[in-house]
Amino acid sequence: MKVQGKVIVVTGAGSGMGRELTLELVRRGSIVAAVDMRADTLKETKKLAESIGGKVSTHLLDVSDLVAVAALPASVKKELGAIDALINNAGIIQPFVKINELTMDQARKVMDVNFYGPLALVKAFLPGLLKRPEAHILNVSSMGAYAPVPGQSVYGASKAAIKLLTEGLHSELMETQVGVTIVFPGAIATNIAANSGMVMDAADADSSKFKTTPAPLAAKLMVDAIENNTARLCIGSDAKLMDRLSRLNPVFAAKLIYNQMKSLLK
Repeated sequence: MKVQGKVIVVTGAGSGMGRELTLELVRRGSIVAAVDMRADTLKETKKLAESIGGKVSTHLLDVSDLVAVAALPASVKKELGAIDALINNAGIIQPFVKINELTMDQARKVMDVNFYGPLALVKAFLPGLLKRPEAHILNVSSMGAYAPVPGQSVYGASKAAIKLLTEGLHSELMETQVGVTIVFPGAIATNIAANSGMVMDAADADSSKFKTTPAPLAAKLMVDAIENNTARLCIGSDAKLMDRLSRLNPVFAAKLIYNQMKSLLK
């Protein structure tokens, strides 16, 4: 599905990857419904998009608020017209702690935002997407869905759930005009930790040890995947390597990641 002239919903659009996706889409002629829970950053995204000639509506929303999610399609349609695509990008990480130190409230929050939110958004928008001549759903998972990261076990579980949900959705929609893409980013240069409500002291500096993919490049690859109807996309050399290694030798892959990440654990 070519994105030019299409109405596309992007969650987590206020900053990071969501902002870059919004800007990439408007550069290609899309009309974007930018969704985020932070009014100030949404306003900044809209201003940036309009500065390059983009048309963007903003929608203040917490994706874990299922009532608000159910009302979103009508709100977007009223402002922009029928929706052609949904990008489920919004997500949070968990505190860098082992499961034994993670509270159930923290675990539930991660699952609510990373799994139940996207699921609710798919259910809210899919009936309308099925009526379009062509449409697309792109869900952002993580390398952590297939490669275990110590201190991010529940985050990984939430992203593994999105992985299988999206793969199942792809199969269910195989004979329809709705394309489905699952994306596995590796290390991307964004501010997800801060947006997750976490203070990362020395850990942030530690990220310089890992090669990251620039967010604008990752956004370009995701939009390319929509236009090419790519079912599965790994972004970054780390994600591609661990995708192969975790299938060939999962124990070795887990040890490799542990040795890289153990300094972040409290």
